[in-house]
Amino acid sequence: MKKDIRILGKKKITLSEIEKFYAMEDYKKLYNTINELINDGIIAVVKSSKSNGKSPALRTAYRVMPIVEDNAALINELLYTMDLKLDTSYYLRNINMYKADRADVLKLNAYFLRHGDKLKNRISINERSFEIWGREKFLSKDGGTRILKNLGISEEFLNYYATATPLAYYSNSKQTPQKVLILENKDTFYSMRKHLLAGSKAILKTDISTLVYGGGKNIYKSFGDFDICVEPYVADANNTILYFGDLDYEGIIIYELLTREFAGEHTLKPFIEGYTAMIDKYLKMDIPLPKTKAGQNRNISELFLREFNEEYRKAIMDILEREEYIPQEILNIGDF
Repeated sequence: MKKDIRILGKKKITLSEIEKFYAMEDYKKLYNTINELINDGIIAVVKSSKSNGKSPALRTAYRVMPIVEDNAALINELLYTMDLKLDTSYYLRNINMYKADRADVLKLNAYFLRHGDKLKNRISINERSFEIWGREKFLSKDGGTRILKNLGISEEFLNYYATATPLAYYSNSKQTPQKVLILENKDTFYSMRKHLLAGSKAILKTDISTLVYGGGKNIYKSFGDFDICVEPYVADANNTILYFGDLDYEGIIIYELLTREFAGEHTLKPFIEGYTAMIDKYLKMDIPLPKTKAGQNRNISELFLREFNEEYRKAIMDILEREEYIPQEILNIGDF
């Protein structure tokens, strides 16, 4: 079997280069080889090239024809062996992408064909990923969602849930209904927890049974699955859930987003007593406030402000408009 001249990677080749490639000194063998290459569709004559002047004559230049791959087997695989839930139209249009993704597509196909009944059970994203591909991070980090999109499969169809960072919380009662206080900052969580551990039932004259540490902006990830991150008595639908964070744009936006997150399941309200205590202490101390951090989203609605009376609403707006804020840490255990 002759070497394939296409390995040279050339689009155009001369007669002398072909002769050298095949190491042919016998002209008759060279002539026969050239004709075989032409008949096999490997090279084609450059019509404008000259004759070499010998008999029988050969042209002095040839085009090297690209390799035409036979994808019939892959196309048939996509058309006739895939589960009907998989939309293979993308890969039929992009067969080279299918070659790259084929191993992962076949694993998903095998799962649907043999273990599709397991989709009835809702499990975590990493558990489902390992169940299908044997790689626990394939869906979350290694391109699994791209494969799903290419095949027209929604993430919801795979019936998995993302696992949030576990919530840190402290309860001094399991009775329901109760008041649950979500706190933006760690220091305030620890101080209020210490206050309750000392035997108090109330914080700022408000009975509080459970404190939940939110962790600033990371709060969204944790509260997406609030009901499965806490004990049933904390997630009870009859509980009053309060939120308390820094008095700044970011803290207010966290409240607004959490309100939407809880919509339909729980009613969230600002911890009015906490915010008014912050404002009162600031006014009493008559101290300069820190400046609002650069880059904060200032696009707040009335959702938070409307919960306050006119006096405190004006005080909040004055602080925000001066590009200042009150950190939650203005209050300590001595204030509760």
